[in-house]
Amino acid sequence: MLSGRPLVEKMNVNDFDYDLPEELIAQDPLKDRASSRLLILDKKTGEIAHKHFRDILSELGPQDLLVLNNTKVIPARLLGVKEDTRAGIEVLLLKRVSEAENSWECLVKPGKKCREGARFVFGDGLLKAEVVNVLPDGNRIVRFEFEGIFEEILDQLGEMPLPPYITHKLADKDRYQTVYAKEEGSAAAPTAGLHFTRELLDEIRKKGVGIAEVTLHVGLGTFRPVKVDKVEEHHMHSEYYVISDEVAARINEMKKKGGRIVAVGTTSCRTLESAAGEDGLVRAGSGWTDIFIYPGYRFKAVDALITNFHLPKSTLIMLVSALAGRDHILAAYREAVKERYRFFSFGDAMFIR
Repeated sequence: MLSGRPLVEKMNVNDFDYDLPEELIAQDPLKDRASSRLLILDKKTGEIAHKHFRDILSELGPQDLLVLNNTKVIPARLLGVKEDTRAGIEVLLLKRVSEAENSWECLVKPGKKCREGARFVFGDGLLKAEVVNVLPDGNRIVRFEFEGIFEEILDQLGEMPLPPYITHKLADKDRYQTVYAKEEGSAAAPTAGLHFTRELLDEIRKKGVGIAEVTLHVGLGTFRPVKVDKVEEHHMHSEYYVISDEVAARINEMKKKGGRIVAVGTTSCRTLESAAGEDGLVRAGSGWTDIFIYPGYRFKAVDALITNFHLPKSTLIMLVSALAGRDHILAAYREAVKERYRFFSFGDAMFIR
């Protein structure tokens, strides 16, 4: 497992707070992905410009390598009943523990009475499950029982695991997927990538911009609230990543030429930084990472970042603050609120250059 912790003076979680009117939390995706707004932030000067996402084309060139996270969200939210009492239950698949035993680490609601041996039924018995272990953090290891192919049953019974701040039902499952999603395994979308259309990616390629793909299966730990006061005492949940030999070579070649590595989303950013050595070279491979990036961290691989607007006091706003400086980020967020940008998963984007 890879881990990274910066050496910094102690910071309080409240240092990453900001005021956000509730009506600015985007509840629905836009019909045209690339029509979202784009706030451009110069990480050195703090200078801000307002554009639309398709204008990202004018910000990129042949000296850039765009790194996408090609993970695919599985319909990981299952609604069922307890086998004995028929009480309603919700199970959220977080990560696969064993393919052979069909077991997953899950978040179970309500969880208090779901001890080891508790059994659940979904879809009139199409899928059954049993809690085999209760973990110290309250998550459960759940073993599933079914006939056929698990992914097909999940597609039939499961719902997209939208974040709790989105209260509207999603009409089209594909709108919580990037257009380049292919490797199934995420409990949440890498939302910075939701702004790209296939047409925009084609235009970016035609301009000579390099595009590479890595995989990081997003767990809910990314969005887990920070419950400690001191930033450095927070521990991230681990997530599984993959970087191929070819992609590592392309990243390292671009770095050697003095080009820019542009991460699309905090998940791509964390993947690259997890696999980068002190020499700045990215190593191919796969494994689990719990890297936690906050101010004081020295970036080894990533030069620029396309990202969404993140929750107050979250690990994600800490990450972007590490890249652009906390004062610049909070000033940009205040500007975004003033200009009525849309926030969070289905909201607008920011390019930190």
